[in-house]
Amino acid sequence: MSAPRPDPQRWLVLLAVMLAFLPVVLDMTILHVAVPRLTQALNASATEVLWIIDIYPLLMAGLLVPMGALSDRVGNRRILLTGLSVFAVASVGAAFSQDATQLIAARVVLALGGAMILPCVLGLIRKTFDDPSERAMALGLWGTVGAAGAAVGPLIGGALLEHFWWGSVFLINVPVMLIVAPACFLLLPRAERTTPGPWPIGQALLLIIGLIAVVYGIKAGFGGKHPLPVIAGVTGFGAAVLALFVRKQLHADEPMLDLSLLSHPAIVAGLLMALVASGALAGVELTLAQELQYVLAKTPLQAGLFMIPIMAAAGVGGPIAGWLSNRFGLRRVASLSLAIAAFTLFFLARQDFHDPGPHVPLALAMLGLTLSIGLTASSIAIMGAVEAENGGAAGSLEATGYELGTGLGITFFGVFMASTFSRAIQLPATLSPELAAKAARSIGDTYLVAAGLPDDHGAALILAGKTAFRQTHTDLLTLAAAVIMALAVVVFIALSDPRHTRRATDH
Repeated sequence: MSAPRPDPQRWLVLLAVMLAFLPVVLDMTILHVAVPRLTQALNASATEVLWIIDIYPLLMAGLLVPMGALSDRVGNRRILLTGLSVFAVASVGAAFSQDATQLIAARVVLALGGAMILPCVLGLIRKTFDDPSERAMALGLWGTVGAAGAAVGPLIGGALLEHFWWGSVFLINVPVMLIVAPACFLLLPRAERTTPGPWPIGQALLLIIGLIAVVYGIKAGFGGKHPLPVIAGVTGFGAAVLALFVRKQLHADEPMLDLSLLSHPAIVAGLLMALVASGALAGVELTLAQELQYVLAKTPLQAGLFMIPIMAAAGVGGPIAGWLSNRFGLRRVASLSLAIAAFTLFFLARQDFHDPGPHVPLALAMLGLTLSIGLTASSIAIMGAVEAENGGAAGSLEATGYELGTGLGITFFGVFMASTFSRAIQLPATLSPELAAKAARSIGDTYLVAAGLPDDHGAALILAGKTAFRQTHTDLLTLAAAVIMALAVVVFIALSDPRHTRRATDH
């Protein structure tokens, strides 16, 4: 029996889904350089700012699996077009929010739209490209959009904030959607293979509630505002709900997520790479954006320009990863790229950004390149281990890894930053206990407190905050380097069986 002929429009389909993916991934990081402006304009607390940034990837992480299952049942094209419409409407709501609560609510709706788009993109790529070599290249190009979009977010945000108000970072999505939606409507195939069966919405709710409860418990624990029994209760409740979700997947006649996928070491390794690499990229960018503005007094645009090496290198990492994986094997490419990223983070942790010289931009470029290669390698491992009919489910599993990694990366970077900062800052003795407690929460709160003090006292407080943040930066990047190095070892071991490496690249 002869193999089916490839779709002659497959590269146009790839272009359409990459365009659909771009605004979603931009919104993961475009707010990073807007944090100081948001804090002032909305009078948002450090906790509210963290939720504004974090609710988007965390809620998407809970929604991606059910939306992937739904797209397998009713068709990727229909869900993708609906998601694009939801995303455009939510962008308008976010742009004109009047307070932090409204903006968090708008980000919830943005997450719903994004969760409808992401698994469809990967599912369509898997269904469109049957040839392993072409699929690796397609995933490499998709990885370029993902890594470069997340990396270029701060630059676009900085450029917009140079001339417009903070809401412009959301309103920019609307004209993009007016181009993307018609292109997807025209280019995507109307006939596609679907999977029969009901859509288990109850299981989806368990996943969402469990994830949000666990993350809320983690943030509340580091914030120190709630008693320990409350924190333990919320975290324990979330863990119990997640355990119930797993149990239902194992015993349901029609599970939302086929957990047998996790029996493949290549898929497990791919998920770990997606979690850690996306979390590191998001956390490092958020840390750099705050240091560049709060400590070095750069504008949002200048902060975005400083991070151009990460963006440019991340943009070429996807195709390079696809080519390298075909030539040298997934195991070598994945583990070596992560190891180099770890050494780069360790190097950056000890650099003074006041006088960066040529070595800091080169190190930022190496970090963007290696993390981008790691992200694309995770796609090749996961999507190459499943049949085309399960592409939506595997795509949602992988995208969940990205979003959960981004959300948890921001969460852990944020809470670790707050904890380290509060211990490192040497507050002036003249501050009242109430103001001292507020100034020690974050460098953003330090600036808010300093604004209400006399000039000399305010300057002394800001200097103390800058000094503490430099120490926080060093500790944070060192910890991230250690985690990524450990992951490199795990991936090297997990992909040690040649059959798994071949499955990922030659399936």
